[in-house]
Amino acid sequence: MSTKEKIQEKSEVLEQEVLQFEIILFNDDIHTFEFVINSLIDVCEHTSEQAEQCTYLVHYKGKCAVKTGEYDELKPRCTRLLNLGLSAEIV
Repeated sequence: MSTKEKIQEKSEVLEQEVLQFEIILFNDDIHTFEFVINSLIDVCEHTSEQAEQCTYLVHYKGKCAVKTGEYDELKPRCTRLLNLGLSAEIV
């Protein structure tokens, strides 16, 4: 067995499947674009451009995945969005 094969075998053993979840933000007729954009910048650490794009997707498509990651990382962010009065869920 060559050194390259041994290294590859070790790295395959170390790989772990991490479940990825998404925060889905839903459209509403209550909040302004500016409020949603600022909320995404604050809670999800979006850039202003990214937050604006997500806000337009939510408005025109009805929903948008605004953050992806592990459940434990997303739960407090989703809770903050809900506390701001936005409609969101983790899937």
